[in-house]
Amino acid sequence: MFSIGTLKLKYPIILAPLAGITDLPYRLFNRQFGCELAFTEMINSQSLAYRSNATFKMLEHPKEDSPLGLQLVAKDPDYLERSLDIAASYKFEIIDFNAGCPQKKVTGTGRGAALLQEPQKLCQLLKIITKKAKVPVTAKVRIGWNSSSDHVGIAKAVEDAGCDAVFIHGRTRDQFYGKGVNYDKIREMKEAISIPVIGSGDVLDHDSAKEMLEQAKVDGLLVARGSIGNPWIFKELETLFDKKKKFTRPDPSALIKTMKEHLFIHCQYHGSKRGVLSFRKFFHAYTFGFKDIRKTRRIIDKISSYEKMLEVCDSLEGSEYAIKA
Repeated sequence: MFSIGTLKLKYPIILAPLAGITDLPYRLFNRQFGCELAFTEMINSQSLAYRSNATFKMLEHPKEDSPLGLQLVAKDPDYLERSLDIAASYKFEIIDFNAGCPQKKVTGTGRGAALLQEPQKLCQLLKIITKKAKVPVTAKVRIGWNSSSDHVGIAKAVEDAGCDAVFIHGRTRDQFYGKGVNYDKIREMKEAISIPVIGSGDVLDHDSAKEMLEQAKVDGLLVARGSIGNPWIFKELETLFDKKKKFTRPDPSALIKTMKEHLFIHCQYHGSKRGVLSFRKFFHAYTFGFKDIRKTRRIIDKISSYEKMLEVCDSLEGSEYAIKA
């Protein structure tokens, strides 16, 4: 059993909030494969305070999409407070604050990873949440803005604000998603605080997750890109925490069947045409490992019909596929 404040989880394996990815159908689909805790996509507190219809849609979720966390990004205390008041009418089991997004459109406005340059301001914003929230509060951070950042100071700012846990991505903002994950700095941040630390960055399979646990000494794992086209990753990572569990990768036929089921729930939510267009990225991920797949992917990138997309999925039956060990 793993705890984040009052929230209890069977395994410390969590689906990360991913903009443009972890919408309602994605979360529900991954829950069928063992995902226990998930988050909304990153929500701008200012948009929520202005009561944007698109933002409100991102908050909607049925009972079966639970436990669910709300992830907010903010720089202004007033907007943050107003967004929390609005979100209080929705049932979320946890609230996360994003201080790790490296995208320029976010950091350029002083939000996301930009706050890593101002640990005191980060702490002040987090205190607004911990004082108002009636559920556990977490923060998602990186090991710094650049290599000169006080990574331990960032971790302490999160703990001092009263957060129940922290998600740490093992890269600086300057690195974005390049180079390698710095396990040493994650470990140093963990050693400086007493709240649970969940490791993030290149958690893509059993071996990379094991390396995160052993090298960074984290308490749990945050799965991001590793879940795209791979909903089985949750069952795979469970074997790290329960030695009695065994995991076998799906064969090509089962993979294609799963992809078609994901396509169906995705298009059911987004509509046929919009759903097919936005599913392309998932098709590319699911078909990684199929031999001579480039031609098929070029076809997919021109398709806007649900029926045509299904036909292409079916055409993969019998294709050569290198199953990763």
